[in-house]
Amino acid sequence: MKVILTQDVKALGKKGQVVDINDGYARNYVLPKKLGIEANGANLNDLKLKNANDEKVAKEQLEEARAFAKIMDGEEVVVSIKAGEGGRTFGSVSTKEIAAAYKQQCGKEIDKKKIQLPEAIKSFGVYEVSVKLHPKVTGKLKVKVTEAK
Repeated sequence: MKVILTQDVKALGKKGQVVDINDGYARNYVLPKKLGIEANGANLNDLKLKNANDEKVAKEQLEEARAFAKIMDGEEVVVSIKAGEGGRTFGSVSTKEIAAAYKQQCGKEIDKKKIQLPEAIKSFGVYEVSVKLHPKVTGKLKVKVTEAK
């Protein structure tokens, strides 16, 4: 019997896959537990439409991420940190502070978990930080660290 999986099943396959399994296994386990639905014409057509829609949405998200990365490449964010005598800083600049400063200065929101710091920013200057906007798109953001007054 052909079945379209509605959830990932360990021994069978991933969600959305069409698999051929024994009739008894399908009737007694997969269908009653709502792990899959019978692969008839209507269900296969629904799956095809859903896959086409998912592909379209993924393409739109990729284009949005690329456009946002282009916008972000020309922007600079200024972050201020406290300093002691001789210009020594207290602590470092975190991704949370960078995300908050970007939202305040540029009006757009970035998830702090997507900002990738190669090493901790513990001194004044201009740094280039990577922002993972999409699995295929990484944007660059300039962060200028200044002394808080």
